[in-house]
Formats: sequence, C-alpha cells, structure tokens
Amino acid sequence: DPVLIAADMMSQAEHDVMARSILVSDDAGLFDKVEAELNRQVKELSRRQIIEESLTAYGAFILTETMYEASQVANLIAPEHLELMVDKPFEYLSKIKNAGAIFMGQYTPEPVGDYYAGPNHILPTGGTARFYSPVTIDTFMKASSIIYYSREGLEEDADDIIKLATVEGLTAHANAIRVRKGRD
Repeated sequence: DPVLIAADMMSQAEHDVMARSILVSDDAGLFDKVEAELNRQVKELSRRQIIEESLTAYGAFILTETMYEASQVANLIAPEHLELMVDKPFEYLSKIKNAGAIFMGQYTPEPVGDYYAGPNHILPTGGTARFYSPVTIDTFMKASSIIYYSREGLEEDADDIIKLATVEGLTAHANAIRVRKGRD
C-alpha cells in the first residue's frame, strides 16, 4: 500500500537529515505511487524540511527481480528498522538475517515499536546489524561457559583433541589430554 509505505518512510526520515529511508521491492510500478504519496503527505508534516532533506540525500528506491533478492538487499543494508510490508510477512522472516528490529506486516509500523510494543530501542545503526544485535538484558549479564567431561567422555574424544592440539603446535595442550588417557 503506497500510502502506508510513504508514511513509514517519512516516519524514519523525520529523525534527522541523515536518516536513511529505503524501499526495496520487486514491483517497479510501486515506486511512482510511493513517490506521489511522499509528495502529498509531506506537505502536512511539521518536520517537512528535515524529511525532504533526508529523503533527497539518503532516500532510495531499489528494484529487485524477486522478493528473495529483496531480502538479500535488505541483509546487505542491515537496517536499524526493517518493515516487511508484504501480505505474508512470516514467510519472509527466515530470510532476514541482518536487522536491528523487524516490523511484520501492514499494521506494525516502526512507531509501534518506538512507543508501545515494548522492544528495546537501543538498536544497531548504520549497517552494524550485520554483526551486532540490539541491546538486551543479556548485554548486562555476566555469563560463564561450564564444561564437564566424564572419564569415559574424555577417553572417547581424546585422540581427536590431541590431533587438533598437535596440528596447532600446542604440545602442552596435547600432553594435558595424553596424561589423562588410559589412567585408572
């Protein structure tokens, strides 16, 4: 729906003149309709100048051959916010690997996440969703890995561990396994 897409692009663009609002679609006919809606709706908005500057400098329409290709483009962009504005958004969710927050369907615009739905709003920006996640409670918790092997378990894996340590040239590592192997 071009009306909804335009409104959502502007809700991102109004943050600041460097905000990116990008529409990726396999429907070339959609772009003219969205552009017309952008021009119509922006006239009524209090942050019109910021929106227009942002869209001019950092807004984009990207045409893809397929929706699969669109998902790959989205993963390369790795946006802070990604809206899956498709009829069946859950069918595409598994294809998205890099986004700070994903908003599903026509009735979940990004402001729902900002103001009401409750997800964390400390999200990776500027494409960093390729290698960072949103801040969660886990960010503030200390964790330790716990490793336990029984005698039988170590006996079973000892030769493989010794081989790996030897390949790395870490003979003391190999020895620490070797001295345990076959002990009564």
